[in-house]
Amino acid sequence: MLFLNRSPKTLSPALMIAALLVALPTRAAQDAPTPTMAENLAGVHDFDFLFGDWKVHHRTLRAGTTTWVEFEGTSSTRPVMGGAGNLEDNVLYRPSGTYRAAALRAYDPATGQWAIWWCDGRMPHGPIDPPVKGGFEKGVGRFYSDDTLNGQPIRVRYIWTVIAADSARWEQAYSKDAGQTWETNWTMDFTRVK
Repeated sequence: MLFLNRSPKTLSPALMIAALLVALPTRAAQDAPTPTMAENLAGVHDFDFLFGDWKVHHRTLRAGTTTWVEFEGTSSTRPVMGGAGNLEDNVLYRPSGTYRAAALRAYDPATGQWAIWWCDGRMPHGPIDPPVKGGFEKGVGRFYSDDTLNGQPIRVRYIWTVIAADSARWEQAYSKDAGQTWETNWTMDFTRVK
């Protein structure tokens, strides 16, 4: 095409549109992903129950003790990535001070699993923990990752249960023995805001 070497100012609008239309199918074909395996979309709507606004009752286990600290919070979850992900915005009213945090969840159709990342507003530039990964079975979501705590390897588990139209429960537990035993250290009881 000889006109492509010419200055755009000397091309007629019709020639410029024609050149773009000729180039578009080739470009679109290059950019289209090539499927490598069948997509598993069975769990893509697993977290739809969480969309909306919630009051949250938190319980956290004080490190190294059996003492629980209780406080309130709020949460708002919206879909992202066309529904294959969601973003949960949290306000936590801890006795030591209020802060914000966010959970980002993304569904992988290649594996049929969700990944969940937590971003703590008190350390917005700190490293983000490895995502917990997993899915739901019979109404219970189980998600796991390997991490470190105080320089020691741990296994992390999130569980979602009691899923109903107006309530849900999340809990976090750590295992220091590769999942043989677990210590729950944080629970969140969600009540939908009407």
